[in-house]
Amino acid sequence: MGWNASFAAHLGSYADRGGSPARVIVEHRDQYGLVTERGEIDAVLCGRLRSEVAGAERPTVGDWVVARAQSGADTAMVDTVLPRHSAFVRAAAGTGGGPQIVAANVDTVFVVDAIDRAPNLRRIERYLVLAWESGAVPVVVLSKADASADSAGALLAVQAVASDADVVTTSAFTGDGLADLERFLRPARTVALLGPSGVGKSTLVNHFLGQATQTVRDVRARDGKGRHTTTRRQLVRTPSGALLLDTPGMRELHVWDAEYGLERTFADVEALARGCRFADCRHEGEPGCAVLAAVAAGTVPAERLANHRKLQRELAQTEARRDQRAAAEANRRGKVAAKAYDAEVKRRGY
Repeated sequence: MGWNASFAAHLGSYADRGGSPARVIVEHRDQYGLVTERGEIDAVLCGRLRSEVAGAERPTVGDWVVARAQSGADTAMVDTVLPRHSAFVRAAAGTGGGPQIVAANVDTVFVVDAIDRAPNLRRIERYLVLAWESGAVPVVVLSKADASADSAGALLAVQAVASDADVVTTSAFTGDGLADLERFLRPARTVALLGPSGVGKSTLVNHFLGQATQTVRDVRARDGKGRHTTTRRQLVRTPSGALLLDTPGMRELHVWDAEYGLERTFADVEALARGCRFADCRHEGEPGCAVLAAVAAGTVPAERLANHRKLQRELAQTEARRDQRAAAEANRRGKVAAKAYDAEVKRRGY
């Protein structure tokens, strides 16, 4: 299931206290499905995790946790979450949303988009930003190539915005390209499939599992949009020994902490920016702007620059929200500490 020496180094004294490592394979609100050395088991969070830990710090699918059996119960208790080596994080929906972990401890992210219609380059860029930021390696998977009027053109268009990420065209109908993806499905390696509804993620999962375990439905004919068939994130093991993490389609994908991902995805824009006359150039009309010169010359599409600016604004907004949340949390902890101090003073009769 992907256990290695790095995770073992963090296990520490938990094993001495009766805890054992387990991997989260499915999440049901406040309950979890785990895989342990002895097989699968249901689990709940310990009191500390329920009361003190929230948001991105709580376990999610793909996490390695320390769990222990409960006397007289048929469920285990999750005591702690081991440090992650990667995490795909987005800003939760809503203006006040905090970080939301979509997948943890992933080695490769398949960013899936269908090309039965023109590829959505701006959406692919957004997914790549978060994929690079996660610590995993992204691969862009262009599905439904058999239904594309120009699959070769779609491939070239996506390669132009994918920086150095691999781009693979596939067709579940003809089987083209599927063998090219199998080289990423190595034993004990975790691959997450991310993308909007209707792009064929579940079809890919069924292919690699060799059986129809995931429900597949047609997209709406009037607009090509998909219907949600995967309703929860789940980690499954393939016959090759690789681990697949299928995810529901995401209607919203806002950046949370993605400075590195932004630089990696827009490496061409970032490289040009170093040639601007002013170090703080915003590429919005300043004299001597190398980026705008490239747009004028046609080497950088104006739409790509516009998306870069949009993502930069989102990142600035989420940074401000993070600062507000950090200040609020520090204030909360200060009040808790003050109350505890007052209670201790009162108990001792000072």
